[in-house]
Amino acid sequence: MSAFSAAHLATLGLLLAAPQARAQATEPEKSPEPPSVQVSEEGYILSSADKAFVLKIRGQLQGDGRFYVADSDRSANNTFLIRRLRPFLDGTLFGFVDFRLMPDFGVNQPLIQDAYIDLRPVEWLRLRAGRFKTPFGLELLQANTDVPFIERSLTFGLVPIRDAGLQLHGDIAGGRLSYAFAVVNGDPDGASLDVNTDDSFDLVARVFAQPFKGDTNSALQGLGLGFAVTRGLQFGTPSTNTSTTALGPQRSTGQEIIFSFLNNGTTGPTAVADGEHVRLSPQGYFYWGPVGLLAEYVLSSQEVSIGDQRARLRNHAWQAYASYVLGGDASFTGPKPHRPFDPKTGKGGALELSVRYHGLDMDDDAFPVFADPTRSVSQAQGFGVATLFAFNRRVRVALNYHHTKYVGGALEGDREAENVVMSRFQVAF
Repeated sequence: MSAFSAAHLATLGLLLAAPQARAQATEPEKSPEPPSVQVSEEGYILSSADKAFVLKIRGQLQGDGRFYVADSDRSANNTFLIRRLRPFLDGTLFGFVDFRLMPDFGVNQPLIQDAYIDLRPVEWLRLRAGRFKTPFGLELLQANTDVPFIERSLTFGLVPIRDAGLQLHGDIAGGRLSYAFAVVNGDPDGASLDVNTDDSFDLVARVFAQPFKGDTNSALQGLGLGFAVTRGLQFGTPSTNTSTTALGPQRSTGQEIIFSFLNNGTTGPTAVADGEHVRLSPQGYFYWGPVGLLAEYVLSSQEVSIGDQRARLRNHAWQAYASYVLGGDASFTGPKPHRPFDPKTGKGGALELSVRYHGLDMDDDAFPVFADPTRSVSQAQGFGVATLFAFNRRVRVALNYHHTKYVGGALEGDREAENVVMSRFQVAF
């Protein structure tokens, strides 16, 4: 082909392409889709069109009443109180980074409960960093807005509550198996600390299986079984402050202190944590239609000292509860009404009825060297009944009665039994 012919072909190609190029150049660019704003029972949700950026504004309010009956030994007062007041932010960044910030203004003690970041490239592998619930106690991991009883059981006093650290966790096979491994500062039993006070860390591991999850044809789809363990070295220093002795008190269902180590608020020699601290907890639940069952056992084995005396104390706690829901289904996330309550017709909502038996057994070797038997009980056993009416998933009212009897804890004989009636009005969104 001659140079002249090639030039003509190139010119023809440019002429044919020019109209298309001009059309593309003048075509307006598509405007980005606007962000989404939703208001529902899940809270206020702002998100980008592709859901890569999400911000949820949520909150909870619990107004409680505590009324003690026939208990002359009690140290607490009949009272109304704001048990929890928690505005919080949940969000997602770039589609794979989640975060939560949750302060609490309840009981006139403002503090940060949760503050963490979750990296989740896939559902079965997530990395959490910050302050979060220690993945150990089953009842602890149930949200306080979802528990059938107003106050948690006696097992709560032996589990670590919230801590700062790193946690690797995830769900496998559609949630049939969940796991969590964490390295945290290390909390005393029944406590939440913000900093590491002894230059050592705790290791936490938990696995939980729901082998029939998602199988709608199986009556066992609501079955869950798990096991959790913590291990660490904890060392305290003499003080009246739990955060430095690393030994916390035990509280009753009515939130009275029923056991404390020497010098936790008293004078004289001070007991401190002094070595290995191991906890074990087999746990499980079963939900089927309106029926719910939950049980857990906690062993806390800890080395302690006071002066030149040392011991390993093994403390135990357990609980079991059963619930039945009228007008809804039972679940680990609280009763689910078949339909929300309609104030115009007076129909809808769900009524949950629950019973609980629980106990606490402090090691006999704690007395009288590490704890005063005239001030601290060695055993507690409690029975409670609860009624909870769920107007919907977010608004609930509850009324509880608890009876707890004790062994020891008085100048002569046993501490007088605690009888407490509690009420709650709750809004959570």
